[in-house]
This record gives sequence, structure tokens and C-alpha cells, in this order.
Amino acid sequence: MNVSDNYRNAWESYWRETSDATGEAIWDSDPSLTAQPHSELLLPYADTARTIVDLGCGNGTQTRYLATRFARAVGVDLSHAAVEHARHAENADTVEFQQLDLTDTGAVRALHERLGDSHVYMRAVIHQSEPDARAAVAAAVAEIIGTEGRAFVVELTSGSRDVLKRAATGPDGPGPKLRRVFQHGLKPADADDEEIPRLLGEAGLDVLATGETVLPQTEYLADGTRIDLPARWFVLAGK
Repeated sequence: MNVSDNYRNAWESYWRETSDATGEAIWDSDPSLTAQPHSELLLPYADTARTIVDLGCGNGTQTRYLATRFARAVGVDLSHAAVEHARHAENADTVEFQQLDLTDTGAVRALHERLGDSHVYMRAVIHQSEPDARAAVAAAVAEIIGTEGRAFVVELTSGSRDVLKRAATGPDGPGPKLRRVFQHGLKPADADDEEIPRLLGEAGLDVLATGETVLPQTEYLADGTRIDLPARWFVLAGK
């Protein structure tokens, strides 16, 4: 299957209307808060000589950091506009970006054939995917890592809904960054807590380690508190 036109268009329009400015996307947090600590959790299980693929890379902020920890980093995103943002930024020789629909089984397989078994970094992709597409996204993780790669997957939990509700219902309504998410029809924290581990297991992925965390955002509540969304992380291996 492939994602719906409405879903694809929502992401294209979001990224077309986002500038190259660091942190303009609400989830475009500094790697010191995201990819860096996540790498520390993955590295005990992962061979750094392998490529790492950043699924749902957006403008590539985290991908570029991952290239400093692994031999090569490849960022992929559904949105052509997001990939163009990523390519505009200064890139090292060890980073590349391409458009990819994770529900396109043939395209995902072709990526795996080109790169070989690779590691995966995926931050908050399944929870906002269309319900019918989530199994395919989990399957894409399994395809890319094969038997030798490892994956770090972090997804929002239901507790994020309470934080987002608080952020959206303040005296002035949601901040401009969160407002744009809603205006483009994007749906954060849409999956149930039990769904994510179930989908990962059904995709043939074994959980090597897991834990709770938060995903820091680049916007703040009215009282000045940074929006930190509750999440769960998984280090995964194929079978």
C-alpha cells in the first residue's frame, strides 16, 4: 500500500511553508536533546561501521548528527520539500538525503539492497502515520536492518495527548509552531500505547532494550515550560 494523497499533501504543504531556520518545526530540537542521547542508547548494540538510516528525517538536523557517530547516514522522508530543506543545509560527504515512502515496499527493499543491512533511527513516525500505514512503517524498519542492523525507535505515548491539550488550550491558544501542525492536519500522538510494541513484534522485530523518555520540542507553554512529550524508546533487532 501507499499513503493517501491527503496525508502526503499535508506533509508537503507543511514543509513547503517551513523555512530553513533551525527549530522552526516544533520537533526540530537540537541533537544534544535527541539524536545524541538516543545514539548512546543504541551504540552498545550497533556496529558503527554500518550506515544508519534516519526514517522521517525532515530537514535533516538529526541525520547530520548521526553521521558523526556512524560511518554514513542516509536521511529519508515522504516529503520532497523536507528533503530539499535537508539538502540545502551544509552536508558532509557522509550524509545523503532522498525521498522515500516507507509504505512503498519495493522502494524500501531497493534501499536495503543498495545499502545492505543498516541501522535505523526513527523518531516519532509511527504514532502520526495513518492507521492503515503503521504496519508497513514497522515492516520498513525490519527490512532495512535485516539480520545485522539494529534500530532505535522512539514514539510518543498517550501521555503526550495531555501535554498537547494543555499547550493548545492555554489563554492564547496553541503557540505558532503547534498551530501550524494542526492547521496542516497532522495528528501527533494518534496511536495507542499498546499498538506500537504490537506492530514492532508483528514486523518480526525483537526488543533488545526499552525505556521511557520525553521528546523535547522547540516551543514552550505559556508559563515558559518547554513542551516535552512523553515517549517510549526501543532498541530493536531483526530475526
